[in-house]
Amino acid sequence: MATWVQARERRSPRTWAYDSRVADSVQQTRWRERVEQMSASGADRQSLRIGLLAEIRRSVAFDAHAWLMTDPRTSVGSAPLAEVPCLHELPRAIRLKYLTTVNRWTTLGPGKNSVGLLRRDTGDDPSQSVLWRELQRDYAVVDVASMVFTDQFGCWGFLDLWRIDPAMAFDDGDATRLQSVAAPITSGLRASQALTFTNPPPSARDGLGPMVLLLDNDLCVHGQTEATAAWLEVLLPAAAGGQPIPAAAYNVAAQLIAVEHGVDDNPPSARVHLAGGLWVTLRAARLDTDSIAVTIEETTAADRLELFCACFGLSARETELVGHLAGGGSTRELAARMFVSEHTVQDHLKSIFAKTSAHNRRSLLSRAMGTS
Repeated sequence: MATWVQARERRSPRTWAYDSRVADSVQQTRWRERVEQMSASGADRQSLRIGLLAEIRRSVAFDAHAWLMTDPRTSVGSAPLAEVPCLHELPRAIRLKYLTTVNRWTTLGPGKNSVGLLRRDTGDDPSQSVLWRELQRDYAVVDVASMVFTDQFGCWGFLDLWRIDPAMAFDDGDATRLQSVAAPITSGLRASQALTFTNPPPSARDGLGPMVLLLDNDLCVHGQTEATAAWLEVLLPAAAGGQPIPAAAYNVAAQLIAVEHGVDDNPPSARVHLAGGLWVTLRAARLDTDSIAVTIEETTAADRLELFCACFGLSARETELVGHLAGGGSTRELAARMFVSEHTVQDHLKSIFAKTSAHNRRSLLSRAMGTS
């Protein structure tokens, strides 16, 4: 009887190639399953991204990364997670990123269009990218894979993966693998934002008024109001010797510059989770040709409510009902406002409670609007 080794040696190269493809397919299936499981783990946004980056690297190699959460309505960056060689040039890097039109996250979309490859999409001419031409080239970046995480509820983040010499450019296989996990990662990011509504806003916000930061066109901070330092020290402690400047301040200012240059028309604002259940809203406005003002204040109840509904994936009718709940009223009154039966209102409420893990109307509104 022929041994297994002898049988193997008699197999044709075509058979071996087929076996190799099958093994690769099984490996990729298992990889996608691990990404899906991690995305559904209920981890916070920082832990989730750190874990996912480690898993992504097992299938798609990269040397540096920048992963930002975004405001789902404006697509402006909020919470960054980055490991790039140019961190000491962070404001400049952010400004150039927002001015770059090649594979900008606001031009990518769900499905097959969720991933862009710099060299592939510029015909092997990465100098078409402002970010690559003015910054990444100096750090020997060979290629960039850009990925957006968006669904019917909004844009939840974007990820740039860098390959640095002597690494090779990304290929269509890399893009396909990344695209295959875009949907579960998007759901995981949205769920991680929903987690922030499980805690009430900290009492430290009491007595803290609006903040104003003044930035120049290079996004360097050159002034702030007196209340700003106290706000930031309480809500965003800085490392020794550093400034507690939220990265979102650079992002909204960079978005303002992008709007002024006709690159994008989303408003220069972002709702940002800082601590506990506290959300703040940052907005950028032009003061003069050399100055940009960034205001930071607690997110209004109405804006929190909208964000809450998006994070938990409520339907349009469920979102409408939550809005009516905020105005008060009995089930009968709510049904009349929505032109539906009381039974339908109750069905919507059951669905809302199931999605948000709220037990009653009071706890639902408390979490959604940040009130006690």
